[in-house]
Amino acid sequence: MTRVAAAARDLGAGARLGKSDLKLVAIPAKDVPKSAVLDPREAEGKALLYPVVANEPVTTNKLSSLAGAEGVAAVIEPGKRAISVPITDITGVAGLIQPRMHVDVLFTRVGSMAEALTTVVLEDVIVLSIGKNTEIAPSQPGQTPAQSSSSAAPNVTQQRAVTLLVTPEEAGKLELAKNQGRLSLALRNPLDRSRLANRQAVTAEAIDPELFTRVRRPQPVGAGAKPPVDVRDPKAWAALTSQTGARAAEAKAPPPKPKVVIDVFRGDKHLQETFQ
Repeated sequence: MTRVAAAARDLGAGARLGKSDLKLVAIPAKDVPKSAVLDPREAEGKALLYPVVANEPVTTNKLSSLAGAEGVAAVIEPGKRAISVPITDITGVAGLIQPRMHVDVLFTRVGSMAEALTTVVLEDVIVLSIGKNTEIAPSQPGQTPAQSSSSAAPNVTQQRAVTLLVTPEEAGKLELAKNQGRLSLALRNPLDRSRLANRQAVTAEAIDPELFTRVRRPQPVGAGAKPPVDVRDPKAWAALTSQTGARAAEAKAPPPKPKVVIDVFRGDKHLQETFQ
């Protein structure tokens, strides 16, 4: 008789095995599967690729490492979705972000100074993977984590994909945001559960209020220049539109008819006749 790891109850495909899901059972040595797991600890934390029934021996060909693409679905919590967004080392905290870290997602809309803005789209989001890597990349002996991350991505503009765990509603926000502007990630402490009280977008006015005012309202040039008209003022708008209408009416007025002048000579007399 040989003791092997077996399922403690019926388990479906995609289930992540825990300590309570496994037990040791004794079966004849001649009936032990070739790829049977003898130690339950070797199967803990891994995902099932195929369903198993109670007391069925667990084999390695039915298990997937969570680092593999086929086992990622077992890590996704019910009610969550995995969605990928493109980042570079510049928008991804210089490559310091690793799987299972917590980040905030920022959206930036580019354009003129009056149009550009940045806002926090999502807060406290868990990183599922960097590319296809779902585990923290181990550093080489004698190599610091910073050296390891820099050697893995020597090009600061190299584009990669980061997969985040979000709700279906948050997935919709991310999909819209990544198609309307640029996304970047802000690394946060995993123990920090604080939320922004005000998610108001940051505009150029927050960077330099005086410069923003000059851009939106050009200052008059010269000593005799008139101050700019505030079009939000109803009286100023009415005066501006009435002046514009008067100028347009003048421009559309028919030109005066041409005059014909004829010189008439009668002896020593000279007369001029004007005809229209």
